Amino acid sequence: MAKTISGKTLRKSFFNWFFWNGCSQQAETMLGMAFGQAMAPVIDELYDTKEEKAEALKRHITLFNTESQVGSICNGIVCGLEEANANGQCTPELISGAKVALIGPTSAIGDSLWVATIIPILLTICLSIAQANQATAWLGPVLYLIIYPIGTCILSWLLFKLGKKSGLEGMQNFMATGRLGALTDTMTVLGLLVVGALSASFVSLTLPIQLTQDVYDAVNNTMLPGQVVFNADNVVNAIFPKLLPLGLTLGVYFLYARKKFSPLALMGIILVLALLLTWLGYATGFYA
Repeated sequence: MAKTISGKTLRKSFFNWFFWNGCSQQAETMLGMAFGQAMAPVIDELYDTKEEKAEALKRHITLFNTESQVGSICNGIVCGLEEANANGQCTPELISGAKVALIGPTSAIGDSLWVATIIPILLTICLSIAQANQATAWLGPVLYLIIYPIGTCILSWLLFKLGKKSGLEGMQNFMATGRLGALTDTMTVLGLLVVGALSASFVSLTLPIQLTQDVYDAVNNTMLPGQVVFNADNVVNAIFPKLLPLGLTLGVYFLYARKKFSPLALMGIILVLALLLTWLGYATGFYA
């Protein structure tokens, strides 16, 4: 009689991955221990002896890394392969090789689709709601706290079931047609557009330098004191609107991605910059 994975075991395997995929992330095996934990109920149901279960668990606690939400398709595919292996239709070497092969494409799709596109879009919507009305500002973060985990769970579960149903062959066919590269490129461009719009809408940086002087009003024959004759921020925005927020965003990206500055160091730099520009604003009368 063929061995099959029950629906209850599949759900347990999925939720093990969904809730605990990042709990054991470390440099040696990355998500390997979490993957092994997710596969534990499947292995326990498919294999009979301690030796078979131990061998199966060992191949799933090795190095593995992907974007966790979209990467749940890997878990579904491996569940199908383990089921085939338990029925003598697959080999352990194929399972290990498939896991390694899936790291690249699922990471690329996950980072482009989820991290760089869906999350920024959701953040933009919720931030806009929070800023629209002070009385209902709480609604933005509440919506994010509700939509993000529920949406993540639904997406991951659907991909998990898709992986179990289509198997490795379906993933290989998808990659062979070239649609993987097209999807990744499309999501990357869309993600960059979203991040650019997010930076222009929510990153604020002004250049607080202005010159003032008393101006004589010949029409009314009066002296107008403290009139602004030069505003550096207006001049910059007239040449290139939102140039300063763009420069700040690119500067933070450069320090983080190229110079390997930590997030705490970047926040410290931004804080010091804000203090200096605030002092300069009051010193020049910009904030007066």
